[in-house]
Amino acid sequence: MTDASNLTLFNSLTRQLEPFKPVHQGEARVYTCGPTVYNYPHIGNMRAYVFADVLGRTLSHKGYKLTHVINITDVGHLTDDADAGEDKMEKMARVAAESIWDIAAHYTQAYWADIAALNIRQPAKWSIATDYVPQMIEFAEKIAPSHCYEIESGLYFDVSTVADYGRLARAVTDEGEGRIEAVDGKRNAADFAIWRKTPAGEKRQMEWDSPWGPGAPGWHLECSVMSGDLLGFPFDIHTGGIDHREIHHPNEIAQNQAFCCTNGLDVPANSGAKVWMHNNFLVERSGKMSKSSGEFLRLQLLIDEGYHPLGYRMMCLQAHYRSELEFSWEGLAAALVRLKRMIIVAERLAGVEAGDAAHPKLAPMLETFEKAIGEDLNTAIALTALEEVLAAKKVDPSAKRAAVEAMDAVLGLDLFGTSRADLRLRPNTAEITEAEIEDVLARRKQARAEKDFATSDVLRDELAARGVDAMDGDPLGWEWKLG
Repeated sequence: MTDASNLTLFNSLTRQLEPFKPVHQGEARVYTCGPTVYNYPHIGNMRAYVFADVLGRTLSHKGYKLTHVINITDVGHLTDDADAGEDKMEKMARVAAESIWDIAAHYTQAYWADIAALNIRQPAKWSIATDYVPQMIEFAEKIAPSHCYEIESGLYFDVSTVADYGRLARAVTDEGEGRIEAVDGKRNAADFAIWRKTPAGEKRQMEWDSPWGPGAPGWHLECSVMSGDLLGFPFDIHTGGIDHREIHHPNEIAQNQAFCCTNGLDVPANSGAKVWMHNNFLVERSGKMSKSSGEFLRLQLLIDEGYHPLGYRMMCLQAHYRSELEFSWEGLAAALVRLKRMIIVAERLAGVEAGDAAHPKLAPMLETFEKAIGEDLNTAIALTALEEVLAAKKVDPSAKRAAVEAMDAVLGLDLFGTSRADLRLRPNTAEITEAEIEDVLARRKQARAEKDFATSDVLRDELAARGVDAMDGDPLGWEWKLG
């Protein structure tokens, strides 16, 4: 076990780096806002889960017993995060002319496939929103007398009834949140729906009876109920994308304050979680990082273009989670090459049994690694330390194997479970098989060994005509790629 006390994390609520001090000795309880399963996640969405995975892996590495919960939102999330528009699930079901339950099941499975492809560990619990509707109604009933009011469209939370509303966002004005649209009957601009009534004469695919009439829970209510039910208030860490920091998480916090009868946010635990952590955006200059455009970058598109998904994970790790990260195909290709270099060395340790990582030559590198991940998950520096361990000479292979395994357990690059061949660029539109490529390359190698360069050139041109670059000058050795 490493020194668990040597971990500081940036708390979005206080805007400070803070030593991690668990609520329960030896445990770490983490809640991550999961997807609304009305469509496929884009790669910017998936950055949030790579970050949360590294956080969980770091806590495990530091010796904590980790309980990690990720929710699946299959009801209640409107097309505008700020209580405007229509339910995303209902809208997609109508557009696709399918059952809303089938829509939820399909996109949940697609999300889970991306989770697996990125080598993200399974959480202790996937909490499905529709499984918790009875608990949501009970939660709402408890807070309603002191904190809510009913209007024609539903039950609303009065943000003036809790202290420090909006502190997480640091964006409160006299007029309230600018992104929140007016709803007839609301007392304050920032008030938000706890329960949305089904309009008279309409019938939703997903609706439940409640004290306020048939309808569905508000999106913000879901996470408060599931995190409190599964982790207990207060729990240790709540994570999500930086977009949640402005509306969704402040509303969660207000609900948590109301439910726990707590006071102001000078005590972070009053928010329901001691630490709130947010990853920054992934940006793509063509604007294909928004589902509203109808065309967006999915992990599957990267795979279809021939890129192994761990190349994208590497790309995420190369930047600090709180930094904005720009996506480019060139950057993805460079990250894939970097990963390939690591795996080439790891393959040389394939038959070595891990021993004791405590080796004098490796000690400074391991110390750098521990310091990096302990200082708010600085994966960029941690990657460099891992590369230095892989490059170290005259080191007992069993010690090197142990050190690499320990580091990779935090970074999650699956260095010993992935081969160099797995990382070859091969678009799914290619009409030539790997077996055919290998056969031609074998004959070409033989020709070159025999100095029959005319035959070698003919075979190279044959490959090129079918979209294969033989990459004779590859510094990593004999390689090919499909373009």
